[in-house]
Amino acid sequence: MSPFPKSTVLGYPRIGPRRELKRALESYWDGRSSRAELDRVGAGIRERTWRRLAELGLEGLPSNTFSLYDQVLDTAVLLGAVPERYRAAEDPYFAMARGTEGLAPLRMTKWFDTNYHYIVPEIGLDSAFKLDAGKPLGEVRQARALGYETRPVVVGPVTFLLLASALDRLDDVLPCYEELLALLAAEGVEWVQLDEPALVQDRTAEELAAVRTAYERLGSVGSRPGLFVASYFGELGEALPVLAATPVEAIGVDLVRGGVPVADLTGKTVVAGVVSGRDVWRTSPERALAKLGAIEADRVTVSTSCSLLHVPYDVEAEPDLDPALRSRLAFAEQKVAEVVALAAAGFLEAPLDEPSAPLAGPVVVEGRGPYAVRAAAQAGHLRLPPLPITTIGSFPQTGELRAARAAVAAGTLTQEEYERRVEAEIERVIRVQERLGLDVLVHGEPERNDMVQYFAEHLHGFAVTRNGWVQSYGSRCTRPPILHGDVRRPEPITVRWATYAQSLTDKPVKGMLTGPVTIVAWSFVRDDLPLRDVVFQVAEAIGDEVRDLEAAGVSIIQVDEPALRELLPLRRAAQEEYLEWAVAAYRRATSGASDRTQIHTHLCYSDADQILAAIDGLDADVTTIESARSGARILGAVGSFGRGLGPGVYDIHSPRVPSAEEVEELLRRTLRALPVERVWVNPDCGLKTRTYEQVEAALANVAAATRKLRAELQA
Repeated sequence: MSPFPKSTVLGYPRIGPRRELKRALESYWDGRSSRAELDRVGAGIRERTWRRLAELGLEGLPSNTFSLYDQVLDTAVLLGAVPERYRAAEDPYFAMARGTEGLAPLRMTKWFDTNYHYIVPEIGLDSAFKLDAGKPLGEVRQARALGYETRPVVVGPVTFLLLASALDRLDDVLPCYEELLALLAAEGVEWVQLDEPALVQDRTAEELAAVRTAYERLGSVGSRPGLFVASYFGELGEALPVLAATPVEAIGVDLVRGGVPVADLTGKTVVAGVVSGRDVWRTSPERALAKLGAIEADRVTVSTSCSLLHVPYDVEAEPDLDPALRSRLAFAEQKVAEVVALAAAGFLEAPLDEPSAPLAGPVVVEGRGPYAVRAAAQAGHLRLPPLPITTIGSFPQTGELRAARAAVAAGTLTQEEYERRVEAEIERVIRVQERLGLDVLVHGEPERNDMVQYFAEHLHGFAVTRNGWVQSYGSRCTRPPILHGDVRRPEPITVRWATYAQSLTDKPVKGMLTGPVTIVAWSFVRDDLPLRDVVFQVAEAIGDEVRDLEAAGVSIIQVDEPALRELLPLRRAAQEEYLEWAVAAYRRATSGASDRTQIHTHLCYSDADQILAAIDGLDADVTTIESARSGARILGAVGSFGRGLGPGVYDIHSPRVPSAEEVEELLRRTLRALPVERVWVNPDCGLKTRTYEQVEAALANVAAATRKLRAELQA
């Protein structure tokens, strides 16, 4: 095999510079275009990526990093791990991702500590594996026809099985990987990349033994490409010497989130991730070169710390940003250029000392009254029925709303006319909820483009982009704000819309806020302050908003923290400290509310059962949480939860409408786990991505199931 290239990236954005894939996917899903047209758009995005990477001077071009939905789902298809119930669907791939009218999708959760969502593989004792290598081979051939040799990227066997909670099937899945290596070698592929990010987490002796078994077996394949095992999001730790003792030829290490490796790497290529794939700040060449120079290995390759999937395409597409800020930024294209420049620069011989963050003292937060006192005050004030029905916050974002926002930005629609349209949409949302029989209403958030960006646009210290899209899952993209300075709230943000909505109805309407941890987690955050300090700055601003909403007469305020689990450090040793300050920041934001004001929070799609004690520690009066998509697994952990809880009964990330019978069964399961006085009824998440037709049909079934159970309780 040829030497590993001197410069590479672990992956690249795949949604398209102008979200071309998003539009093609949604057109295909809506029946407005064919699968052939979708595949044509995908091929065009891949071609554009390879051409651009080559133009920038990158030596090692990856392939098979493109996906129509998710790379973990792609790996399941590659290995034949398609549950039998999906095989008869018209399009099994998207049936697993999104479901069909009669078929629920597979579970979805966060990719380690990122805001990217992956489809969780479903593997049982009877799952049969059979290789289908059409996708990686097809991309190798497409690139070669364009004149480019590429390195296929596949999720590695250990990480894939750990994500599926099926490591005991290693001996059954390895033959597929062995067959894949042989096919790639026959195709003339020199190197293959196997992604193993799960190895940066704490791993047991049994799991490390599985790593050794997997890579000794794959390394012994007679005719194969060179094996590059990529890790990212932290240090390999105890997994590094295990990998180093196997026949793999190259090992990727994240030097942004981890230190320079000290294991014996004789005979190995170290693919050194010195350019961050998780933020948008320019790389310090002096510090990066020092890290590269400190590595003791036969060969060092310069790379990104992880895939560039997590950053936007090009800072040159952002002419509206302040020039001083722009000069500090690097998006995907700029980061590739940094990798190429570092590879050409030569490495320093001595490492630089890393700056240490100042030690923070304990956080002291004044709390509200005891929950029992608050619950009694709220019950007397709100007078809600048993099993109160609510939604998470957003209602469908129509094309008309998006067009109106664009028209305001273009100067073709006045702010006054835009606000009248927002008011009309709020009234529509209120009337729909009243007609369906919901108990605690929302205003639908028609004025908001995104639950984080909207607040960033109204807080000092943030900048927002025009084209800085990052994929969250499938066709869903966000534009993470850039948090570059001290955070301050110059004036109330949500009070006008919340009070307008409340003026339209006698039912309580929730004030809707995004929590401090989530605002920071879903932004690109300044790197000159400890993360905790930044979160507490945002918490102060949200706390001001809570007090203003309460003063305006809003009786229920929801402060969402869906990213609480997402930011949890991957190593257990750091988790307790993080949870302590993250919970304290939330309580700082909400502690100004009176006992009569009901505080709600929401979490979704993030294995929240793993941090239930911390969620309880948020001290919210009501927590709504994803449950339907994950098969109600949260119910096995909520017995000790001491406050109101709404395990979701409607998976909003699928277009299918749940039947009243499905909802009823989920509610009955909930009532077996929790006392009725603490149970709320709600969807898994906000309804922004669905259509009104889907939403009204689903909520009608939710309400019908709830009424049936209420009647039984009152009999």
